[in-house]
Amino acid sequence: MEKMEKIRIDNLFDLEQTIAKDIFKGCEYPWEVLPKIKDFIVQLGKTLDKEKFEEVKPNVWIAKNAEVAETAYINAPCIIDEGATIRHCAYVRGNAIVGKDTVVGNSTELKNVILFNNVQVPHYNYVGDSILGYKAHMGAGSISANLKADKMLVMVSFDGKKIETNLRKFGAMIGDNVDVGCNSVLNPGTIIGRNTSIYPLSFVRGYVEKNSIYKNKNEIVEKRI
Repeated sequence: MEKMEKIRIDNLFDLEQTIAKDIFKGCEYPWEVLPKIKDFIVQLGKTLDKEKFEEVKPNVWIAKNAEVAETAYINAPCIIDEGATIRHCAYVRGNAIVGKDTVVGNSTELKNVILFNNVQVPHYNYVGDSILGYKAHMGAGSISANLKADKMLVMVSFDGKKIETNLRKFGAMIGDNVDVGCNSVLNPGTIIGRNTSIYPLSFVRGYVEKNSIYKNKNEIVEKRI
């Protein structure tokens, strides 16, 4: 496998596990879809089955069997898919696609994101300008930082090189079945390969190999499956 293949869309995500599958068409790397999320939601929302989804306010579509707490705030545009749970005081700022059976928990904030099916961001998480793959989980207090301190464009560190994204805001691309430990910070431009576990209190930057256990930047070991 060519090294750059590791961070391609099809090597991070199972596209059959999201209602947003079509947004990835014509894209090679996942961050390329971030500027497209807003318009895609509006277009997709108009095509959703009215027997299953209700447009509760302009450009906010919520599946009729989703559970949304009265104290949650959901801004447009947004799609919340079937079986999702939006808990007490969750804050969906907009440009968010929440997958089937996904949990968005207490005081969690979402902004310009795609959450695949069965994702869990259940406790005090911030997820901005990011994509979380199928069954990805973020432990309590873990966040995806999406803006550099110097406000410059985000670049992806991969294989000793810097890859330009032309994005000022870009959080993390988290592959399928990734588990991020409590109170971890994923720095702008982080990419985590499938089936990887991140230790609690980690400070993560750049690319983390799939099927790994990330203990710290100097100790990343292969996961024994």
